[in-house]
Amino acid sequence: MDDKILKLQHTLKKELDEDRYQHTLGVMYTSASMAMRYGADVTQALLAGLLHDCAKCIPGDKKIHLCEKYGLPVSDVEYENPGLLHARLGAYLAEKKYHIHDQEIIHAISSHTTGRPGMSLLEKIVFIADYIEPGRRELPNMKEVRPLAFKDIDQCLYRILEDSLVYLNSRNISVDPMTQKTYDYYKNELKKEA
Repeated sequence: MDDKILKLQHTLKKELDEDRYQHTLGVMYTSASMAMRYGADVTQALLAGLLHDCAKCIPGDKKIHLCEKYGLPVSDVEYENPGLLHARLGAYLAEKKYHIHDQEIIHAISSHTTGRPGMSLLEKIVFIADYIEPGRRELPNMKEVRPLAFKDIDQCLYRILEDSLVYLNSRNISVDPMTQKTYDYYKNELKKEA
């Protein structure tokens, strides 16, 4: 691992709570494993996985304040649930605070919670790794999703989106419109391939 990654690990260990830091390491290593499997850049995967939650431990009201300060958009759903802002704010901080200028990494951080239509391979990897990393508590259908991540990345992405929407709707939790758009997009894409 290069020095930049080790320095970032050291910094994040101080900035994140212990559970979030351990999750971050899990996502980093899972992203790297998936990058090796699918022929993506391993260093990009390590960096995106390491920084994906760099804004997660910032309190909700401060997330809103920082987004407003930096001119980052905040939707009604995000005002209601500021935790959703950690991806957008994290992408901004990755670039401005942690000096990551690789736009693929920035996009992977930005889209890791909701996804987006037409995701790059790196975006898919970080999105999935965030869901399946070894320390993650068991989520719906995890036993099927984890092996699927290394067999068919698009099917795995679609399955996670589907399971997430079912979970959020069953608990009457507001769904970010981008999650629904992403689900609809990949549902159509997979139909085209069938």
